[in-house]
Amino acid sequence: MATITFDGAQRWYPGADGPAVPGLDLEVGDGEFLVLVGPSGCGKSTTLRMLAGLETVDAGRIRIGERDVTRLPPKSRDIAMVFQNYALYPHMTVAENMGFALKMAKMPRAERDARVADAARILGLTDYLGRKPKALSGGQRQRVAMGRAIVRQPQVFCMDEPLSNLDAKMRVQTRTDIARLQRELGVTTVYVTHDQVEAMTMGDRVAVMKDGEIQQVDTPLRLYERPANSFVAGFIGSPQMNLMAGHAEIGGVRVGRYAVPTAAALPSSVLGDVVVGVRPESWRLVGSGEGGLPVEVGVVENLGADSYLYGRSTIEGAVQDVVIRVEGHGRAAPGDTVHVTTDPAHVHVFDAVSGRRIDREAPASEAAATV
Repeated sequence: MATITFDGAQRWYPGADGPAVPGLDLEVGDGEFLVLVGPSGCGKSTTLRMLAGLETVDAGRIRIGERDVTRLPPKSRDIAMVFQNYALYPHMTVAENMGFALKMAKMPRAERDARVADAARILGLTDYLGRKPKALSGGQRQRVAMGRAIVRQPQVFCMDEPLSNLDAKMRVQTRTDIARLQRELGVTTVYVTHDQVEAMTMGDRVAVMKDGEIQQVDTPLRLYERPANSFVAGFIGSPQMNLMAGHAEIGGVRVGRYAVPTAAALPSSVLGDVVVGVRPESWRLVGSGEGGLPVEVGVVENLGADSYLYGRSTIEGAVQDVVIRVEGHGRAAPGDTVHVTTDPAHVHVFDAVSGRRIDREAPASEAAATV
């Protein structure tokens, strides 16, 4: 096991107008499960491939433990890669696929078989060692790919969207298996996904990326509760946070005619246009005379214990989409107008231009976790 350090790592593809990753600074702790998440084209897979040695690092350095691996070939980095397409040999059995890399390394047969048997036991594949990939389900094939990585006993696991080819039910089960295995094995892991639900449920920490740059690195809960900017606020959470045009003035913030309750007065330097964020579950339905934000309901999603109200509110002449989560069902119907308010602790305020969080100063420990 080892730490991973990106020190100004840059990747610039030939012919591109700018770098895909302009200069990444990031440290992954020994035994940590770090998830890189972001929209397509944000640089997360390029970052992982630089770590694995599959992409050239044009500037900066990458270290695994105390070793500078920036110019080392992939085979010399002591990493194991798990891809989304399994990449299993169809003519080989499960045992042969899992032990192939060890065979190429000329490991003695007895030791190789012992490692394969141990990995199969951990992954629940003992009864399938004699089968070929075509006789396995998608989830079982992905576990074979995991087993092929485990038997190598690497310092680092690199996983590039390994669940994207699975159906929804199998994806939930397999992500639980991967998270459990990583904690049992204690191997430093960098996991790439575009699915923020995967990121929130699997990682010890999550790094949110946009345009090749890290927007925030923190625990899943801290990302959800205190996003560093409006991009992170809108990306983390499903449905996403309601982000509404607002106006900061002396004494508070307004969204249209709704006086938004805030936990602390904003500094005078940020008076003017702002973006106000409220998560769907943080709204409360109130009476029409209680000064809340009016929302005309367009669609109601009944999920049993909860319902989502998808509606619109006219704010300063512009129509704003608003999502509200309510307990139970039957609280509103399409065409109804409801009024909502929220509590000060659940309000997020961001700069309208830069997108950075401005409602409250972050503690020193939080600032250290934000890049």
